[in-house]
Amino acid sequence: MLTAILIICGVSMAWGQLPRTAGFHDKYTLRGVVVMSRHNIRSPLTSGGAEYMRVTPYEWFKWSSPSSQLSLRGGVLETEMGQFFRKWIVGEGLLPDNYRPEGNEVLFYANSRQRTFATAKYFSAGFLPFANVEITHKYDEDKMDPMFTPQFTKMNDTYRQQVLDEMQALHGGPQAWMQSMQPTLTLMEEVIDMAHSPAAIEGDTTHFRYDDTQFKIEKGSEPKMSGGYTLANSVADALVLQCYESESMAAFGHELTADQWRSICAVKEVYDGLLFTTHRAAVNLAYPLVSRIREELRTEGRKFTFLCGHDSNLASIGSALRFVFPPTEQAFELHTPIGSKIVFEKWSDGNDDYVAINLVYQAVSQLQNRSLLSTEEGQNVQYPMVLPITVEGLTANEDGLYRLADLEARMVEAMEEYDAIEDKPTGINSVRASDGEGSVEGDSGDGLSFPTQAYTLNGTLATASTRGIVIENSRKKVRR
Repeated sequence: MLTAILIICGVSMAWGQLPRTAGFHDKYTLRGVVVMSRHNIRSPLTSGGAEYMRVTPYEWFKWSSPSSQLSLRGGVLETEMGQFFRKWIVGEGLLPDNYRPEGNEVLFYANSRQRTFATAKYFSAGFLPFANVEITHKYDEDKMDPMFTPQFTKMNDTYRQQVLDEMQALHGGPQAWMQSMQPTLTLMEEVIDMAHSPAAIEGDTTHFRYDDTQFKIEKGSEPKMSGGYTLANSVADALVLQCYESESMAAFGHELTADQWRSICAVKEVYDGLLFTTHRAAVNLAYPLVSRIREELRTEGRKFTFLCGHDSNLASIGSALRFVFPPTEQAFELHTPIGSKIVFEKWSDGNDDYVAINLVYQAVSQLQNRSLLSTEEGQNVQYPMVLPITVEGLTANEDGLYRLADLEARMVEAMEEYDAIEDKPTGINSVRASDGEGSVEGDSGDGLSFPTQAYTLNGTLATASTRGIVIENSRKKVRR
């Protein structure tokens, strides 16, 4: 059955990191690759005593890593993904096998959270096993790098209302969208036996609520949601991660179908969609990474770039650039599965540069089975899932490629939208940013602090004489 599914999916993956036709290779040469990655499997974001642990009488999975850190399985899976990319890149002739980076040909840059840094490290071990690749990161362990922090760096009252209006336009508005999740919320309550949980016995809560939801759209902070739905988001997050890590489709004795797991993931999709996928918000939240990806695509001599952050980064980049993510196959998450990557392939026909944009991730069976990945399928070796991302308003050529100049123009357009936002004082105080994946119950703020150093958008340390755009104390500033 799995083999049949993979063959069927192979048709839809024709534009991905798969063998190209001889005619395609006669016409194009791969010149560079930029990967924007989400970290792989982690433990739940909150530690012992967290609210999601109080709403069930059952004992949660015993994790192989501390709270919020990459799990042992996550490390193995990311190494496998790195090996797949190595086979593909070497096969395309972009880099030789067992390559040792020279000059600025290769860059690995990760957020300073443990799970993102470790993901990049494990990927690099599979991708360049003969090299001790340095993973660039800017701050101490588990501090957020503003490059990867989806926070508002400009704000005014009119702009805030525009963001809220766009949120209201999504699926009939927050309340209607959350209400559509009621059957799944009821299922989750039954699965975790919420009625007999410590929280229920103590009279705190017996059901997931969403009638008390409020939003905070503030400068210097990620978009935030408060109220009962944040608890549902935390429980859904922990359930799905436990499913991946435990290799079981059951949760606390309840055998669930793939469709039911996908519905549980949809609870998270509502949360993330409201906070990170409105276009007005995304051009603000994703500005540093959009700028950086554009720069990487333009950097002379750069052959491979790996940027590692969070699902909120992939979601906000996609919304800022008006990407249309494909419906995921063999995945629980609807848009950006755990460990998924937006991959920008830079091709040249000798006269012009083109780009293919793909979503690459491991299927649920590959996550649970820790499948070997390669471009050369065999009895125990598989392709990962590779699906094309389309760009609203841009037209691909007959080979499924966009002109790089057109994509760059879209990036500039998003950056100009950000520049047009007026930064004015508002009546709402700014708050400290969260941890890159939205605030979950018990995780708001997360004790984060930002160093006083300033960095340019290309990641270099800014000096007192640096002019132009810098990020300092989590905020974008213009030095003249």
